[in-house]
Amino acid sequence: MIGRLMTMTAHPGRGGELAAVLLRVAETLHGCPGCEIYLISQNAADPDTVHVTEVWLDEASAQTALAAPSRADGPDPANVLALLSSPPHRTDLTVLGGVGLPTADGQP
Repeated sequence: MIGRLMTMTAHPGRGGELAAVLLRVAETLHGCPGCEIYLISQNAADPDTVHVTEVWLDEASAQTALAAPSRADGPDPANVLALLSSPPHRTDLTVLGGVGLPTADGQP
């Protein structure tokens, strides 16, 4: 499994809008093969900073989801980018396990 932590900073006062758009992105990923976790969080001390915690079965699953065309009922990547005051920061993670993640035998 692979993980990513994306940190995004919205234009001042627009963190709630950014979080809402990212929650819509998360909705489009329900049932997406290989997507184990796609968690949206706001920084409690700075609501204009929004984090996306991702866990994918493998890099290929993440790339397939990223390359998929936007759904008619989902947000376009441009919707996210328009709300950002600076480029997102990505941290790649090695996922070791935890609550809610399947084990090697596929059990949660």
